[in-house]
Amino acid sequence: MIDSVLPDLGALVAVAETRSFRAAAALRGVSASSLSEAIRRLEAHVGVRLLNRTTRSVTPTEAGNQLLARLTPALGEIAGALDALNNFRDSPTGTLKLNVPTIAAQRILSPIINRFLAAHPGITLEISATDSFIDVLAAGFDAGIRYDESIERDMIAIPIGPRTQRFMAAAAPSYLAARGTPQHPRDLVNHACIRHRFASGVILSWEFERNGEVIKIAPKGPLIASTAELGVGAAIAGLGLIHTFEEYLSEALGRGDLVPVLSQWWQSFTGPRLYYPSRTHMPAPLRAFVDFIKSPGERALTP
Repeated sequence: MIDSVLPDLGALVAVAETRSFRAAAALRGVSASSLSEAIRRLEAHVGVRLLNRTTRSVTPTEAGNQLLARLTPALGEIAGALDALNNFRDSPTGTLKLNVPTIAAQRILSPIINRFLAAHPGITLEISATDSFIDVLAAGFDAGIRYDESIERDMIAIPIGPRTQRFMAAAAPSYLAARGTPQHPRDLVNHACIRHRFASGVILSWEFERNGEVIKIAPKGPLIASTAELGVGAAIAGLGLIHTFEEYLSEALGRGDLVPVLSQWWQSFTGPRLYYPSRTHMPAPLRAFVDFIKSPGERALTP
């Protein structure tokens, strides 16, 4: 009996955790229809409804919640037992799923993951880049990368990538020749500013700091971009000033396409951290990645 229903039980847990057939299917790499069929098959086998389905949501029934309360820890133990077999291999195998901010995916992770995957050819790394704050564990990820202010206190967090970063302000020479160069952050209210909208819909204020004085500006301008590349391109074209991560501006500054503005007010902050739950049986791919990030050789390559 258990052999025939075990895959369907895994499907139930995935759908219940994500509250969505589509999201669960994306995480498991299968079709939503196959998960729906698995749940129907399981419900027919046990003779009770396990999930309530509407066009907008999927939630466990009372019977489903009782089953999940005992099933989730049991499946976790099975996964841990299988993962423990990695201790008998020269190199761990398996899939490591990370949820990371866009800046990390585009400008920070590439050299790190290239070295890691070269050292661990048995591991598959799956990276999802998003600037929205999510519960990474409920969404099926092993770990995430975020900045200090958005990491839950019950998580373990270790530095990854640059130990400090900063936001820069810049503009094209043509723009500054036409509109003048701001000498103080408050001057920006009289300038065209290129803003960024996050996937959550939030448009952050521009924050500057010097000698302990912090100034926040709510800029206005002709463009609100959803990607850094679009914003940088508009700044190079002379449409306005831009304020963003140094990593996005360094190449344009190096070429002279953009020039620095208000450099004495640029704000530095702690770099990103890899975070994951504290648990006794850490999946082997995650354990290998944590050990790699902590290794002296890797730290020596981090600015």
